[in-house]
Amino acid sequence: MKYNNENRIKERWLALFGAALLFLSIVWFINCLPDEIFDEPVSYVIIDNREELLGAHIAEDGQWRFPASNVVPEKFAKALIYFEDKKFYTHFGVDPMALGRAFYQNISENKRVSGGSTISMQVIRLSRKGKSRNILEKIVESILATRLEMSYSKKEILSLYAANAPFGGNVVGLEAAAWRYFGRSPNNLSWAEAALLAVLPNSPALIHPGKNRELLYLKRNRLLKSLFSAGEIDEETYELSIVEEIPENPKPYPMHAPHLLASFILQNSVKPNKERIHKLNSSIDIEIQQKVNAIVNRYNERFSGNGIYNAAALVLDVETGEALAYIGNTNIPNDKEHGTHVDIIQSRRSTGSILKPFLYCGMLSSGEILPNALVPDIPVYISGYTPKNYNLGYDGAVPAKRALARSLNIPAIKLLQDFGIRKFIHLLRKAGMTTIDRNADYYGLSLVLGGCEGTLWDIAGVYASMARTLNHYSFYNSMYSDKDFHPPTIFKDFYPNQPKTTEETVPFSVFNAGAIWLTFQAMLEVERPPEKSNWESFSSSKKIAWKTGTSFGFRDGWAIGVTTDFVVAVWVGNADGEGRPKLTGITTAAPILFEIFDILPAKRNWFDVPYDDLVYAEICKHSGYLASDICEDTDSIWIPANGINFPKCPYHKLIHLDFSGKYRVHSNCESVHNMIQKPWFVLPPSIEMYYKTKNAHYKTLPPYRDDCKENLENSGKQVMEVIYPKNLTKIYIPLELDGTLGMTVFELAHKNNNATVYWHVDNNFVGETKRIHQMPLQPPPGMHILTLVDSEGNQVTVEFEILKK
Repeated sequence: MKYNNENRIKERWLALFGAALLFLSIVWFINCLPDEIFDEPVSYVIIDNREELLGAHIAEDGQWRFPASNVVPEKFAKALIYFEDKKFYTHFGVDPMALGRAFYQNISENKRVSGGSTISMQVIRLSRKGKSRNILEKIVESILATRLEMSYSKKEILSLYAANAPFGGNVVGLEAAAWRYFGRSPNNLSWAEAALLAVLPNSPALIHPGKNRELLYLKRNRLLKSLFSAGEIDEETYELSIVEEIPENPKPYPMHAPHLLASFILQNSVKPNKERIHKLNSSIDIEIQQKVNAIVNRYNERFSGNGIYNAAALVLDVETGEALAYIGNTNIPNDKEHGTHVDIIQSRRSTGSILKPFLYCGMLSSGEILPNALVPDIPVYISGYTPKNYNLGYDGAVPAKRALARSLNIPAIKLLQDFGIRKFIHLLRKAGMTTIDRNADYYGLSLVLGGCEGTLWDIAGVYASMARTLNHYSFYNSMYSDKDFHPPTIFKDFYPNQPKTTEETVPFSVFNAGAIWLTFQAMLEVERPPEKSNWESFSSSKKIAWKTGTSFGFRDGWAIGVTTDFVVAVWVGNADGEGRPKLTGITTAAPILFEIFDILPAKRNWFDVPYDDLVYAEICKHSGYLASDICEDTDSIWIPANGINFPKCPYHKLIHLDFSGKYRVHSNCESVHNMIQKPWFVLPPSIEMYYKTKNAHYKTLPPYRDDCKENLENSGKQVMEVIYPKNLTKIYIPLELDGTLGMTVFELAHKNNNATVYWHVDNNFVGETKRIHQMPLQPPPGMHILTLVDSEGNQVTVEFEILKK
């Protein structure tokens, strides 16, 4: 009895032990696979919008191991299964018959002839790198392979194998191997190429393209014969495949976008490992990328003779904001001297005049300017700041749209004064200029002339957003989407490529549609570079709104072009900021811009006119302002809707002439009944002095009749105007090299070209001028009064202060 009890106790303990062992075995079996079967570092890879390889960077462990793909190409999958594991889709991870056959063959030959491993077991072996290949390890692989089959689908197991199988040298994975040996995507491999890659992992150290070619050739063809026998390929395909050449040597990986790849790596290197993205499915179009790259490098060869070594180009799709070409810099191998490694597209550079259209468009949107409204173009002196036009001349006044088309600096400064620096900064930031990070006092009025920094990326993005807004205006029933203004993207399908709904619309945008359309119209009139001087004679020429910019010191040449479908942005210069003669936007960047546009497809001709955001208004032909009651010569044009509140013409005045119509008179010298009242276009003296030399139609005011010259009030202000200094100006006069006080040139404008003007400082006569009224003076520090009297007795007076420091 006691013996039976002891046996029962032993049996119970054995049962408990067995159950515990079984439970632990099940737990181990369930958890025997790690969360990530493979954790090796992978290469950074960029592909284009059609999955063509743009560039790759070797993994941290020195292997070319591309990120795993979820899909294994059908040709490779079939070739692999017929070569390695014919029962792949029917077994549970282990093929007992294959293992038995391998065991028998190895015993018979007294050496390792066959492994009998399934693809699932090979995935496990690859993940357990460095393990010795013996019977115990084979048992472990079999167990883990069975567990693998329980957690992963057959498709996923194939993907694991394809991504991690060795293909000779430091090439790991099907993706890396296809590009390395055949220069194409695995999806585009022929049957012969797929078969070669299927047999290569079986013995990668022995069978390497370029070595043992005959053995590799035979193994590949045996596999092709199996595929033919199984009916996977037809006879013609088989016959053609077996004569295909085997690659002599590995091919270099493409490097079509090295700067984009470098930026992609830099952005990911600061992230934790688990958050890093190693494969960029980019929006780049490889055909456009290669053509633009060739254009940029060809022009770079020409510019390098002038010491200009760097250039960049960006092509954006207007609808999506996606980058179609990204040339971060000239691509010159082994050029370490000239900064060709710098990604100019993302680099801050002085903007030159490239921001002027944003100011013009902003003022049109708010109704603060009209396209034809005259803007002063005369010498200006603003707190020591004396901007000049590129041609160093003055027109007196020019229509706003012509000032933009000609990129005149002084009218731009005048417009910015009226618009406000803070307001313009807010507008730029709202539009997408991320580099405008200082306050108004820092930038000053030079903000619109290159006094700030911008990137090709941001600037191109703003122009693309403007074009997108204009394209969508009619779709949104003359409303706006707040999603139309957004930065560019390098990611494919990052933004929706078509407007989806009209529900989420707003009545205002960063720029109004009418203002954008008028701005682009003005940009059409920019003079094209010499290479394109006869562009209008070509029927294939496209309508392109474009603008150039040149930074101070000839350091940066910019060109931006916009059509309904594309934005092209080009920069030319030196990465280190060295200026060079003739380094201007019009002579360097613009020719590249137009050649790039020549290779882009033409879709639509031009933007639709946004009539709902425009009004048809009568303007004065001479001033471009809204016509007043006394404007004789008028025209009706489309202006922004907000422009209807713009002032009426301030320059047309009613003057009184005598009966002959040759002289002006007034009531103190002529009977009212004998006067002829006539509207006259009269510009201020400082503007008129320059305007009349550029505009032959301008008629100066008739002189007063001799007997009417007395008792004229404020006659001095009517006929002459001090250009510099303005009243209460504070002037700092620097010292010359010898330590003496320098001279300041004071300037006056007079309506009468032949007038003699007498100059007085603090009631002391200092000289006289005729025709050109400029006087160099050297007043001592302190407050002074400048008095100017002409030969007719007209007089003007201004106060100014000379500063000690």
